[in-house]
Amino acid sequence: MPFDRFAIIESTLREGEQFSTATFTTAQKIEVAAMLDAFGVEMIEMTSPVASPQSAADVRAVVDLGLNARILTHIRCKREDALQALETGVHGIDIVIGTSPQLMQHSHGKSVREIIDAALDVLSFVREQQPGVILRFSTEDSFRSKESDLLRVYLAVADSGLVDRLGVADTVGIATPSRTFELVHQLVRLTGLDIEFHGHNDSCCAVANATAALEAGATHIDTTILGIGERNGITPLGGLIARLYTLNRDYVAKYDLPLLPQLDALISRLCDLPIPFNNTITGSSAFIHKAGIHAKAVLADPSTYEAINPDDFGLMREIAIGHRLTGWNAVRDRAAALGLSIDDATIQDVTRVIKSRADERPLTGVEIDALLRETAGITPPHLPTPFPSRGEGENTLSEVRA
Repeated sequence: MPFDRFAIIESTLREGEQFSTATFTTAQKIEVAAMLDAFGVEMIEMTSPVASPQSAADVRAVVDLGLNARILTHIRCKREDALQALETGVHGIDIVIGTSPQLMQHSHGKSVREIIDAALDVLSFVREQQPGVILRFSTEDSFRSKESDLLRVYLAVADSGLVDRLGVADTVGIATPSRTFELVHQLVRLTGLDIEFHGHNDSCCAVANATAALEAGATHIDTTILGIGERNGITPLGGLIARLYTLNRDYVAKYDLPLLPQLDALISRLCDLPIPFNNTITGSSAFIHKAGIHAKAVLADPSTYEAINPDDFGLMREIAIGHRLTGWNAVRDRAAALGLSIDDATIQDVTRVIKSRADERPLTGVEIDALLRETAGITPPHLPTPFPSRGEGENTLSEVRA
């Protein structure tokens, strides 16, 4: 398993541009690329310069930054595309062509033999023009392709000695982890080349499939920030980092993890895209603990209910206490954080008041703090009233004690 030597090909500026609300300016691409480089990704993939004159100018602008990350661009299997890519000064070119029956019929119309001929022609052309450029050849829609067709193409390309790595693409997001493992392992065994995995998330398996690819010997994984891309996008950078972190923190030690929340926030802003509440690591609920038994254990040792330490990402955990599920240990911890000395029996009484009132509506943090200060005999005039006027039958602290 190459978990300790894999590389990320970060494709926010290529695959990510295909997301429905992504339209990056040159300045924004430079901002994204610079932050990805600071995070530590090994390669940054950009939209083909053939797409538009501005796309070509943007590739040149990012290349000119002189980043540590190698700058790649993604092209069709055509000489004219390769020539324009080379003219931008990129460090690597990712060549792709479809091999599924659907794409062979409705996209380029080539037979398997013609696909092989086209691949060898373009690869040879690139090597003649610039021998040192990083070259990857990938099939598109690999998992709907016939295995015999895939192997004919991959073996012909591998035997040519023209490429640095082969790519496997789950273009429509139908692969399973077991099938991903099987195909990648087969290519590693048969070709001995580096293998790149590009997985779409249409069936919510992108992270699992990327992990299976690494288990099978893949060396490169394509990601985008927040997983943006065509349709449901591809393997999210944060999701891959989280998955590998939970296997072994050392696998992702080479990356500047506290930058991940900033990357997610950047793309959220640029794409006018809210970060989902359950987004890996950076979702608003990712490190909130609510149930009493969870909170008690987390206060004693966060690892009891956390596989990921928020501190490693520059984030903080939160213990929610203004609700009916709260436990007195969490309330006691909040009192201690406020510097209040309240005995356990009284804290338990306060907890019962919170639960009772929270049956009507959740309490805010300000209300909880005011109640604790009131209980401790500290009620400065400037503090807000802890609660609205109590209605008939609503419990007070003294009533609960009684």
